[in-house]
Amino acid sequence: MESFELNNFWEQLKEELIKVLPESAHPWIHPLVASTYDKGVLTVVTGQIMGRDLLRRNHYHQILDTLKKVSKNEESDFVIIYDENAAKNLRKESEKIQKKVSEANIKEKAMENLSYMQSASNLNLKYKFENFVVGESNKAAYKITKSVAESPAVRYNPLFIYGNSGLGKTHLMQAIGHYTLFNKPKLKVKYTKTEDYVNDFISNSRNSKDQVDNMSKFNRKYTNIDIILIDDIQFIEGKKKTMDSIQHTFDSLYNKGKQIVITSDRVPKEIPNLTAALCSRFEMGLMVELTPPDVLTRFNILKKLATDSDLKFTDEALKYIAKNFTNNVRELEGAFNKVRAYAEIENEELSLEFAKSILKCDDTESELSFDKIIEVTAQFYDVDINDIKGTAKGQKTTIARHMSVYLSRELTNKSFTAIADFYNKKHTTIMYAYEKIKKDIATTPTLSAAVREIKQALKVI
Repeated sequence: MESFELNNFWEQLKEELIKVLPESAHPWIHPLVASTYDKGVLTVVTGQIMGRDLLRRNHYHQILDTLKKVSKNEESDFVIIYDENAAKNLRKESEKIQKKVSEANIKEKAMENLSYMQSASNLNLKYKFENFVVGESNKAAYKITKSVAESPAVRYNPLFIYGNSGLGKTHLMQAIGHYTLFNKPKLKVKYTKTEDYVNDFISNSRNSKDQVDNMSKFNRKYTNIDIILIDDIQFIEGKKKTMDSIQHTFDSLYNKGKQIVITSDRVPKEIPNLTAALCSRFEMGLMVELTPPDVLTRFNILKKLATDSDLKFTDEALKYIAKNFTNNVRELEGAFNKVRAYAEIENEELSLEFAKSILKCDDTESELSFDKIIEVTAQFYDVDINDIKGTAKGQKTTIARHMSVYLSRELTNKSFTAIADFYNKKHTTIMYAYEKIKKDIATTPTLSAAVREIKQALKVI
């Protein structure tokens, strides 16, 4: 019998043997290898001496009867031979299986540990560096947070990330935590929202017989770690005792060389009632700003969302959404989720026409440029554009310069650094101009009226 035919014959016989033999015999049947089938005699080889002896002693007649049935030959016989080479191969195969099982167990244990650490650290698995879409508006923040994750407390400590809601502050902050769990699992990470920290502090500081013990546990919870991630620190405003606690936590970790990362929707000096001590601590490291994503970044974010959700789409549809939802990533994702839901319900491709029919928003004008803003502002104040960008000191020129800087910040997606480059000024000078107008608008009606008129001329209101 040819090798191919022999193998097929043996596989057919094994199927029948499994049906008739008890389960206790199956482990001895499976490793058997057919060697020859000659003149009705089937010879099989095994690398298991015990298996050979048990099958011979307890199941020989069952095997023989099944062989006669399958071969349709009443003169058949069945021989089992122990072979040293088969035994070696069996041992190698067994070692491979044990290794795979061991690796699987290690991997499973690692995933269990990772899951536990994520839970203990209060992290959301979706916030990782791998799924953060990088663009001009967040490139610097991305590189800096990645550097912090790779080398905690080495260069940027504390790290203060600020910007409006929905721009990715929480994503980048938690990405630091996830990078640490995956690559530096011995380090302890703790993420907390400021609101949760405040509630935790209040709960543990209430007068009770266990107050001292509770506060001791509270302090250990937030200081016996290597990286602390405090989100939305602006909600600490006005809470004196909690600010004292935050300062204690900050000092304890900083003095031990631990990494501190903080986010806020504004710079420290703009947080009402923030103590001077905390303000100076927050500003002593590196402050990095997140600004609204430009249209290309918004498009890339949408493309990733569409691809990850296996949605059929056209680039024109995504460009339409990117063009009309400009404030932040959260708003952009909300618009995408709406059209995706309708597309899935109606089993439609996300085309330009489909997106327009669902979102029903007019196409926006192209983004304002610095040139347009400075041109309209110069016309309003009747000053020369070159004077605004230059060093002229006249009162009208100074207010026009401050106003154009303020509007450049408010009406575009550009950072203070980009504005400083355009006006050929220092970053601190640009920030001063912006802050001055922003503050004076609240108390000077003529100034707020000027802002409104210039915006009308720019066709943004």
